[in-house]
Amino acid sequence: MSSKSTESSDGDQATVELIVCNSSPSAADGGGTASDEIAPLLAQSEKPKTNIFSVSYTRRKPREHVIETDTSLTNCMLWVWNGSRYSGLMCMALSSTIYFFMQVISDVFMVQSIPLFETVFTRCTVTLILSYLWLRRSGQPIFGSMHARNLLVLRALVGFLSLFSFVYSIQRLPLSQATVLSFTAPIMASIAARIILREKLKIAEIGGLALSFFGVLFIFRRILTTQGGLVKPGEAISLNVRGSDHMLAVLVGLFSSITGGISYCLIKAGANASDQPLVTVFSFGILASPAAGICLFFFEEFVLPSFYSFLLMLVLSILAFFAEVLLARGLQLEKTSKVANVQYIEVALTQLWGMGLSRIAPSFGRLVGCVLILVSVFYTMYIGPEKEMNDVA
Repeated sequence: MSSKSTESSDGDQATVELIVCNSSPSAADGGGTASDEIAPLLAQSEKPKTNIFSVSYTRRKPREHVIETDTSLTNCMLWVWNGSRYSGLMCMALSSTIYFFMQVISDVFMVQSIPLFETVFTRCTVTLILSYLWLRRSGQPIFGSMHARNLLVLRALVGFLSLFSFVYSIQRLPLSQATVLSFTAPIMASIAARIILREKLKIAEIGGLALSFFGVLFIFRRILTTQGGLVKPGEAISLNVRGSDHMLAVLVGLFSSITGGISYCLIKAGANASDQPLVTVFSFGILASPAAGICLFFFEEFVLPSFYSFLLMLVLSILAFFAEVLLARGLQLEKTSKVANVQYIEVALTQLWGMGLSRIAPSFGRLVGCVLILVSVFYTMYIGPEKEMNDVA
């Protein structure tokens, strides 16, 4: 665009004439306007940056267009977190797989013996710090919304009771018995969801939970018979020596499973009320971390870990944090009985890995147990959701 002005005078009067001319964009100088040159830069800078911290926490349809600058790993994480109607089951499966890898790391890398409460304190503290940083970065309220705080307080209290009763039972029971008792928690969670959350239990879901738990019993059947589950007459004296302490530990283990099942329901309710599963993890860390430190001070002697041991504890604590986050997300998105059944895959993976490396002697009972668990979990993941969607339609 160009302009020129002419001025003429006629006596005492002066006249100014302004002429405006539109120049063609294909002028001889070949240059476009300044706005045309800046427009591509503005359009490029306005492209949104998407990561797991900024993703919406409500279920929605997968996006049709994917930003070219995102990596395939980020896209996969977003799909698992929020991109499919299978996301709830996938989050729980990934959570159980992380717990399995934690066992593998603990078995492969041998370190010094660390007191149990010291390990719990480390994991709870790391969980508290990481969940706080995540909430700050995502811009979410640290303590959740006002109407969800009562649920978060109950979740922290019940989760604390479940954790520390499990610690008590695992210190006083054989590992196999404590493991079997801990894996009654998915069943307790399904029953609690039916009572507290009014979730309907279908026959297929009840059958899947029963099949998975029978798989756990098949796996640990031989160990249970040699560690006190079934006692021969000549061994009755040793059982009487243990007396009420053993029965108390069993009852505490059952209490841990019951409170763990109730905690799953509170996690689901708290995550839905606050629209943020991280808040449930943070609320648990606020109570569990100082409580574990107090128990360590009064009941156990602190052991200064070496650098290698501390590094391993830190890695396991970070993995435990992500496992807890995925567990909370899975409970938020999916029906409790379904995601609870998926948890049993951890037992099957651990047994198959141990038998593959000859750490565990293969037996017919273990193989049958692993097959039962895998069949039940795969049925829940691939047939269950599709059948439910058809029923709703």
